[in-house]
Amino acid sequence: MNNKIAFGGGCHWCTEAVFQALKGVNKVDQGFIASTKSNTTFSEAVIVHFDSEIITLDILIQIHLYTHKSSSNHSMRTKYRSAIYYFSEAQKEATSQLLIKLQSEFDTPLITKTLPFKDFKPSEIQFKNYYKNNPNKPFCKTYINPKLKLLQQKFSKHLTDNIQRKSIK
Repeated sequence: MNNKIAFGGGCHWCTEAVFQALKGVNKVDQGFIASTKSNTTFSEAVIVHFDSEIITLDILIQIHLYTHKSSSNHSMRTKYRSAIYYFSEAQKEATSQLLIKLQSEFDTPLITKTLPFKDFKPSEIQFKNYYKNNPNKPFCKTYINPKLKLLQQKFSKHLTDNIQRKSIK
């Protein structure tokens, strides 16, 4: 069954690469997302289109929390809002409950917000599929490869075959 959820937390190049590496993810739209109330400014994020019969919302949320600084309220949080943007009340409820449940796996409080999706602006074409097009660039080696390595260690059964077999340094 096709669903979508949106995630923000770090650089959208990194976030895009993480979710593109997963079985059951059909498409990742990279860009900027705005929510409501005090979160109306656009922040780097992705919309993940997924098949819930292959990968669950719970697994996607766990991966999101582990692949960005979900418990760090650093100075770049306006540009990199730590958030899960929901498209339905059912997603809102599931996300809120899972964040409470997963808190015990982290040493410090999660700051990731559960926010309604309001608006999306796509990235410029030259930035889309950044890791796929530039895997050997220093940015990718420094910031994206460690996230993919973490996926190999902690979520390997959810990775596409090409990422499972790839030697990531």
